[in-house]
Amino acid sequence: MISVVIPAYNEQGAIHHTVNEIRHTLESMSIDGYEIIVVNDGSTDNTAEEALESGAKVVNHPHNVGYGKSLKSGILAANNDAIVITDADLTYPFDQFPKLYEEYVKGFDMVVGRRTGVHVNPSILKSPLRRILRFLVEFTAGRKIPDINSGLRVFSKKTVVPYFNLLCDTFSFTTSLTLAYMMTGLFVSYIDIPYSKRHGSSKVRLFRDSLRTLQFILQAVTYYNPIKVFLLFAIICILLSCVGFLISTFLHINAGYYLGLGGFLVSLIILCMGLIADLLKQIMHK
Repeated sequence: MISVVIPAYNEQGAIHHTVNEIRHTLESMSIDGYEIIVVNDGSTDNTAEEALESGAKVVNHPHNVGYGKSLKSGILAANNDAIVITDADLTYPFDQFPKLYEEYVKGFDMVVGRRTGVHVNPSILKSPLRRILRFLVEFTAGRKIPDINSGLRVFSKKTVVPYFNLLCDTFSFTTSLTLAYMMTGLFVSYIDIPYSKRHGSSKVRLFRDSLRTLQFILQAVTYYNPIKVFLLFAIICILLSCVGFLISTFLHINAGYYLGLGGFLVSLIILCMGLIADLLKQIMHK
């Protein structure tokens, strides 16, 4: 019993192939009672019509509200507990899903398809930004994360719904979902999958969506483990302080001494603020 949720915004020409590929894969697995849900996120083309013609259940948004919000709508509309999310642009080969499902039934709370291949980072600008975001998420979670925002994953509806208020409504949904599961001790596994070139143009705006993702990561860190984000800033201040003392020692510049002393004092203040934030988090949870 599986529900596949596909957010779609102006995916005419691709959604038909996506739905058919999903149906073929699920039928080859002999899974009974599956459903394919396409969330039409205010498309201005024939995405909804093509999805209906393909036999999918369609949830319509009157206007575009975002990737994460579409996934939430689809998950809430699902009749089955096992939820699979994937994209409508043919980038995730759904014939790889049986490997994820085999891992999922072992008892994992979520299984994620780790993207591989030349199309994972097609832009030279995306790679460094993703490295920065990945570092922040791994620092927060305290473990290696092979792919923080892969859009092909399987999880339980009853497990994910209580997190909805903490999950992003935009493209950072999968990143926030990864953080939420890992920071609350749930079991997450990764399976390598090939990643294909997308059909049509990307809806992601690199600079804007990266800033939103960074904002949400910092908010999530502050919510789940505030001491870590304050500790990171304190370490940066201490490093600047060391640089100031070195400048003062070797170049005999008094300004370096003041910079070092100021950085050290600021790091202590930041660390104390982190301890207070962590204490407040524990009080709120109680």
